[in-house]
Amino acid sequence: MLSEPRSGRLTSWGNALLAGLVSPDGAVLAIVGEDAVHRVEGLPGESGPVGLTLALGRLRALGMSGLRVALPAPGHPLGLSGPPEFNKRALEAEEAVVCHGGALGLVPEVYSVGPSGDEHVEVVWHCLEVREAPPADVPSLGEAERELAEALREATAVLSRLDVAASGPVAEAAIDAYRARAERGREVLAPGYPPRAVRVLELAQRVGLLISVAFENGQGGAVSASEMASRTAALRPVERVARRAQVAAYNAFVEERER
Repeated sequence: MLSEPRSGRLTSWGNALLAGLVSPDGAVLAIVGEDAVHRVEGLPGESGPVGLTLALGRLRALGMSGLRVALPAPGHPLGLSGPPEFNKRALEAEEAVVCHGGALGLVPEVYSVGPSGDEHVEVVWHCLEVREAPPADVPSLGEAERELAEALREATAVLSRLDVAASGPVAEAAIDAYRARAERGREVLAPGYPPRAVRVLELAQRVGLLISVAFENGQGGAVSASEMASRTAALRPVERVARRAQVAAYNAFVEERER
């Protein structure tokens, strides 16, 4: 699970732009991040790919009043509302953005281009029709915060007993990189989000990073088949709860405005 999904950045800074809290150039710079360029393809009224600034303006003209994020996984269509074609592409990408009030959604496709050793990332957001319906399985911020705290408590005892905490140079490098971003003052969410959303997202991102590192670095101290199964059983529910918490945090801007 990405600690900071591209759909999260687009949702967060796109909402701040729609609310007039950031400039178009500032929003696009934050959305693109370390990527080379982002384009939007399939936008109504456009015959080819367009830049993010034009795309966000066009979506607003088409009725978009806010953005929500979806972070689906197999068997868990988190944040999606259909139709099947959009859900399928979102599931393949493991993320998507749903336009509130516009019946459109955006799914990223990521390309690595350039010669070996000098590669850079380009992103194409595919614009597709979506069904205007409540998103699947998205908790409130309060629910997400309570679920995350409870899941961590329940998993800690199992993971400690099996000695499955992530370790080694790869894990340490990933965690150090996350800490470095935090120390540089990286904004977790764009201006306009409630403080509780920032708090929930920070915890969910840390949990998501640690779970990803744990799964990518072998089975830790779990050596038997039963211990490996126990390890997976302990981590999967926490990963699911962390994704739910991320979605709740990113979507809090629209939820607050609706209230």
